[in-house]
Amino acid sequence: MNKNDLISAVADNSGLSKADAGKAVDGVFDAITSTLQGGGDVRVVGFGTFSTAQRKATTGRNPRTGEAIQIPASTQPKFKAGKGLKEAVNG
Repeated sequence: MNKNDLISAVADNSGLSKADAGKAVDGVFDAITSTLQGGGDVRVVGFGTFSTAQRKATTGRNPRTGEAIQIPASTQPKFKAGKGLKEAVNG
């Protein structure tokens, strides 16, 4: 499922027009993104938690040349599925 499929599914399930469903989906994504950028977590009970994790700087290798390269520290987004989502997927 891509973003357009998600917007269509939201429109069908909610009775919204595709334009309104698109705005709603974009609004949800924007809210999650801005909260994660600010260092916060987004917890949706029964669905899951969006959070961030810090990755340390490491030394890696270029697979073509074998040359050592520095991989900088970064912040990575993470998602942990909630109990309700896990149960729904597993039947």
